[in-house]
Amino acid sequence: MLYLWITLLILVSLNMPIGFAIGISGAVYFLTTALIPFPVTIQRVVAQTQSIAFLAVPFFIFAGNLMNRTGITKRLLGFASLLTRRMHGGLAQVNVVLSTMMGGISGSAVADASMEARVLGPTMLKRGYSKGYTAGITCLSSLITATIPPSLGLILFGFVGEVSIGRLFVAGVIPGLMMMVALMLTVSITSKKKNYDPPAPEAKAPSIREILIDLKDSIWALIFPVILIAGIRFGLFTASEAGAFAVVYALIIGKFVYKELTWASFKEALWDSVIDNGAIILIIALSGIFGYALSMENVTGAMGNLLTSLTSNPQVMLVYIVLFLFIAGMFVDSNVIVLLLTPIFLPIIIKMGVDPVHFGIIMMTIVTMGVMTPPVGTAVYVVCDILEVPLEEYVKESLPFFAAIILLVIVLIFLPQVVLFLPNLVYGG
Repeated sequence: MLYLWITLLILVSLNMPIGFAIGISGAVYFLTTALIPFPVTIQRVVAQTQSIAFLAVPFFIFAGNLMNRTGITKRLLGFASLLTRRMHGGLAQVNVVLSTMMGGISGSAVADASMEARVLGPTMLKRGYSKGYTAGITCLSSLITATIPPSLGLILFGFVGEVSIGRLFVAGVIPGLMMMVALMLTVSITSKKKNYDPPAPEAKAPSIREILIDLKDSIWALIFPVILIAGIRFGLFTASEAGAFAVVYALIIGKFVYKELTWASFKEALWDSVIDNGAIILIIALSGIFGYALSMENVTGAMGNLLTSLTSNPQVMLVYIVLFLFIAGMFVDSNVIVLLLTPIFLPIIIKMGVDPVHFGIIMMTIVTMGVMTPPVGTAVYVVCDILEVPLEEYVKESLPFFAAIILLVIVLIFLPQVVLFLPNLVYGG
C-alpha cells in the first residue's frame, strides 16, 4: 500500500496529468503484490466505465456545449441585467444571477467561470471593479453550478456512490438558490463599501411587463432543469436517457426556436465535447485501478474506524470530512476526489445515519470549491489568465465570498432538512 501512495505523490509532484498518475500508481500496487494477477488492472479499467448511469456524463457535456452556441447565454445575460439594475454592484450581481441560470445549462463550474470571465470580465473592469474582485466573484459564483441541476459533479457522485441522481438533482435546487442569495448579499455589502457600480439615479425597478417580455425570450433555458427533474421523477426517462434528451432539446431550441445553431457551431460544440469527455473518461477509467487497490487494502474500513474513534456525532463527523475535502480540493481535481473518496466516506456517513443525498450536496459544494482555490484550482488559473489578475490579488479579494460559502455549508451540515425537504416532497421520505 505504501508504494501506491508514494508513486502517486511522486507523479503528481512531477506535474503528470492526474489521470495517468492515478492509473500508474494503481498499476504499481498490483506489480508489487502477489495477491492479484496483474491482468486484473485491465479488467478494472474496462469495468469502471461499464455503467448505464455513466452515459449521462458525455451526453450532458455535449448538451451544455450546444446550448452555449444557441444564443441562450446572451438572452440569460439580458434577463439577469434587467433583474439586478437597481442593485448595488450591478454587474457583479448579474454575474451571480447568470451563474445560477447557467447552472441549468453548462453543469460545469470551470466552463461557467471561463465563459463569464470573457463575457462580463472586461465590462466589469471598465466599470471600476478591481481585477481581484472581478476574478473572485466570477470564480465563486460559478460554484452554484455544483448544485443546480444538471450538475456533472452530482451525476458522478450518484454514479460512484449508487445514489439516486434524480433525488440529487432535486436536492440541489434549494442550496443552489441559497448560495445565490448569500453571494448577492455579499456583493451588495462589499460593493457599497468599495463604491463599486452604484445603480444609476434614473434607473427604475423592472416592471412586471419588462420581466415577462425578457422571460419569454429566456424561458426555454430556464425551464430546462424543471423538465429534466419532472421527466426523471415521473419515469419518462432515466438519468442517462435524460442526457440524451438534453442533447435533442438543445438541438431543437438552437435550430428551430432561436435559429442560431449553424453547422459550423455544431461542429465546434462536438469537438469541444470530444476533448472534455476524453479528459473526464480517462480519469474515470484509470481510477478503477486505484479504487480497486484501495478496496483490496480495506482503506474504507480503516478510515471508518479512525473517524468513528474521533466522534460518534454525525454532524461533527461531517465537519471533519468537509475540512479534509476542502484541503484535498486545494491539491486534487474535484472529479478525482469524487471518484476516489466517495467509496471511502459514503459508507461511513450512511452507517452514522446521514442521508447520502445530504452528504452528496455538501461534498460536491466543498470539492468544487477546490477548483477556485490555489495552488491547483482550475477555475482560478483560467479566470486569472483571462483577466490578467495576480494570484495574491485574487485570494485577497475573494475572502468575503469564500466566507459566505463556508457559512452556507455550515448551515447545510446542521440543518439537513434544508437539503432534503424537496427530494422528500417529490420522491417521498
